[in-house]
Amino acid sequence: MSMITTTAWVPRGFAAPFPTKSKFDEAEFQRIANLAKLKLEGAKEDLEEAEAAEAAEGDRMEDDAEESAKENGAGAGVDGGAGSKKKKEKKTKTAEEIAIDEELKEYDFEHYDDSDEDGEGQPLAMFGNIKSLAYYESNDDDPYITLKDDPEMEEEREDLQILATDNLLLAAKVEDELAHLEVYVYEDEADNMYVHHDIMLPAIPLCLEWLDIPVNKEGVDKNGVGNFVAIGTMDPDIEIWDLDTIDCMYPNAILGAGGDVEAEGKKKKKKKKSKKANDEYHVDAVLSLAANRKHRNLLASASADKTIKLWDLHTTKCAKSYTYHTDKVCSIAWHQVESTVLLSGSYDRTAAVADMRAPGEQPLRVGVESDVETVRWDPHDPNFFYVSTERGIIHHFDARTIGRDPAASKTVWKLQAHDESVSCFDLNPIIPGFMATGSTDRTVKIWNITPDNGPSLVVSRDFGVGKVFSTTFAPDKEVAFRLAVAGSKGVVTIWDTSTNAGVRKAFAHRQADLPSVEGKEEDRLVGLAEDEDEEESSDEGEDGVEGSDSSEDEEGARSGDAMDED
Repeated sequence: MSMITTTAWVPRGFAAPFPTKSKFDEAEFQRIANLAKLKLEGAKEDLEEAEAAEAAEGDRMEDDAEESAKENGAGAGVDGGAGSKKKKEKKTKTAEEIAIDEELKEYDFEHYDDSDEDGEGQPLAMFGNIKSLAYYESNDDDPYITLKDDPEMEEEREDLQILATDNLLLAAKVEDELAHLEVYVYEDEADNMYVHHDIMLPAIPLCLEWLDIPVNKEGVDKNGVGNFVAIGTMDPDIEIWDLDTIDCMYPNAILGAGGDVEAEGKKKKKKKKSKKANDEYHVDAVLSLAANRKHRNLLASASADKTIKLWDLHTTKCAKSYTYHTDKVCSIAWHQVESTVLLSGSYDRTAAVADMRAPGEQPLRVGVESDVETVRWDPHDPNFFYVSTERGIIHHFDARTIGRDPAASKTVWKLQAHDESVSCFDLNPIIPGFMATGSTDRTVKIWNITPDNGPSLVVSRDFGVGKVFSTTFAPDKEVAFRLAVAGSKGVVTIWDTSTNAGVRKAFAHRQADLPSVEGKEEDRLVGLAEDEDEEESSDEGEDGVEGSDSSEDEEGARSGDAMDED
């Protein structure tokens, strides 16, 4: 099994030109030891609870057996005596077992991990007595290394270089039951994309959010500029990683119960695990993340535990929790102008617009016909927002006309975009009215939205990525027409939509400096080198690009059944 569940772009200029390799110094050792110890003790408590429950069940069955034997009358005494004898025989150790126990006492394994009585000894943890080892800043300083730094190492450093004209593309991937984040470098002018490095993840990743603020990084201004990513998975914890550091063993921070460690490195008293929603951390899968671009230390998260939480990235603690949805909250997005207003969508078939400064106030709501998949604010007119559903419909709402009763909500227009669920969609941040939708029907569609006529289909394509789980536009003006597409086959394709005749006809007048496509093939696609053969084979037999003049799609896009104007 291989699939990509979600993708995210990193704008140009934020990635470090030369990413550094993680340094395993004393401070890093202490941080990892604390996190590892917390996880190990949590697993130990779970094991003890399971063993206690099993023992209690065994005692209950023995009591039931004895009670049943007593009720059977005369034979009970004989059976009971035999049973007691067997029980005693089971508890009595053989001479060989006693001899083994005596030998083991010599090594005192029960106190193997304990510190010395004088407090000077060091307990052996996951990495043993590694703190006593010597390490050097440079190989030149280490007398035991005879092969010093050479040109090959400099060449390796250059291979890691990221240019100012490169984009990073993040892809959350599951492959053969192994979850990881792949960090791609996309070189637009060279039509090239490759994996720069990857990050191992603890569970299936469900959402990504790029962060422009450093989180829990030593020696860096906490309000400075950073290049980090927040990752939500099937686990309730949110991991935050530094994208400019490779070969890290643990994330910079964990938001949730799994990261409940004091700054001094001392473990807090472990909290009792509970599936009941609370105000401190999530207790179920994290389905969506949204970074606040104006209040940069704030990160919002939505979960299957029906709550929305607001995290302070300076403290890595939950600042506030909200529970105004009655089912899983699957998508959230901050308003671009009113930076405290959050849009959310839920499986309770509603989308809500709430001011995070007023947690006790009921939010504004709109209702839809089925479970919500994705919500988005219009990046070019903040009065409007979009909601996609599992029935393949996209709703367009005016936030100024909605109230608190979802049943009374009215759409500006409604579009039957796909026959199956609209699993993802995106609005171009540079070009107005440019929308891309992806569906589990394996197709990607481009739509032209105009104020007068609403949406009309421009082009529909099957890129051979399987069921489409992610469609995201590049964030920079220089690559405004680039669309990243990924899905259930575990491959990423970047589509230069400006090379498509239908797209150029629909949007050329909205982008004055549209680059020339002379000498370039129609529908230029860029993917990983190892996936090119697979993509070519999957594209065989396609009928080509279905344009906006297709009568069937034109009728579906413009008919009264597909779009209702209020």
